Amino acid sequence: MKLSEFKFELPSGLIALYPAENRDESRLMVVHRNSGKIEHKIFKDVIDYFDEGDSLVINDTEVFPARLYGNKEKTGAKIEVFLLRELNNEMRLWDVLVDPARKIRVGNKLYFGEGDLVAEVIDNTTSRGRTIRFLYDGSDEDFRKMIDSLGETPLPKYIKRKAEPEDRERYQTIFAKNVGAVAAPTAGLHFTKQLMKRMEIKGVSMPPITLHVGLGSFRAVDVEDLTKHKMDSENYIVYDNTVNYVNKALDEKKKVCAIGTTTMRALESSVSANGRLKPREGWTDKFIFPPYEFKICNALITNFHAPESTLLMMASAFGGYDLIMEAYKTAIKEKYRFLSYGDAMLIV
Repeated sequence: MKLSEFKFELPSGLIALYPAENRDESRLMVVHRNSGKIEHKIFKDVIDYFDEGDSLVINDTEVFPARLYGNKEKTGAKIEVFLLRELNNEMRLWDVLVDPARKIRVGNKLYFGEGDLVAEVIDNTTSRGRTIRFLYDGSDEDFRKMIDSLGETPLPKYIKRKAEPEDRERYQTIFAKNVGAVAAPTAGLHFTKQLMKRMEIKGVSMPPITLHVGLGSFRAVDVEDLTKHKMDSENYIVYDNTVNYVNKALDEKKKVCAIGTTTMRALESSVSANGRLKPREGWTDKFIFPPYEFKICNALITNFHAPESTLLMMASAFGGYDLIMEAYKTAIKEKYRFLSYGDAMLIV
């Protein structure tokens, strides 16, 4: 398929700047693949679509405050450093994006806070990318605390406001526990403890995978021929326990639902020769777009995504291109809220 087939006009007023007051009271569009029927619900109604023995797979990655603001040595110029991934723990080497890029060169020292944390630029990676080394002698635990106190919640740039203290909690799923993401697995943001408890009572399992979401999800696709697009690699783990739950559900012809495109990528990157899930730890650069035959999941919960995004392409591959594009037209007409803090879609 072509990039231009995923183009649509998204009114800026539909981009959610804040989350719903209560996580599980976002709106929920339910799209039925077989009949083409579209229903309008509240997220907590999602429980009505699952039964005992079904498995909803969550992504338990935890977002860390990856956006740092600081100053250049000598000039004192203000700079933004976005931490992408740690390259070497002992040497405190990090892969980062910098802004303004033209002013930040190899050899520059960068100061954060009241000079509490200093970093040195040691290499260029891309136009905005740099490798930096933090000059910090304390323990790893103290270093993490320092990043936590100086860093800001890494809200995506399309949320055109400053991060606020409440974002620390709301731009994080309630089941987040493995630190490493620079963007939230947003489909999971709609779950509450109460809703998860109700799922448990109903006999629905919610086993985790971990996929540390990078910025690749937001990277624009700049080739018309989608077969030429390369996804950024993301680190993930599919656990033994999760494999057991999922394969049992598959064997019993139950639903297996991916909570989010990040979870779907991890599951589809860990398929055995006989079409079952297998434990795996590694990196995936899997790019899913139509046509694609899904091996594990028969349901997907996801948010409403940006035009021409890889996330929209995956949703279209799962729900069927025509049906999902029709659902998006309906979402715009019905004023659903889009992107990270927006409403949800269940495709069954």
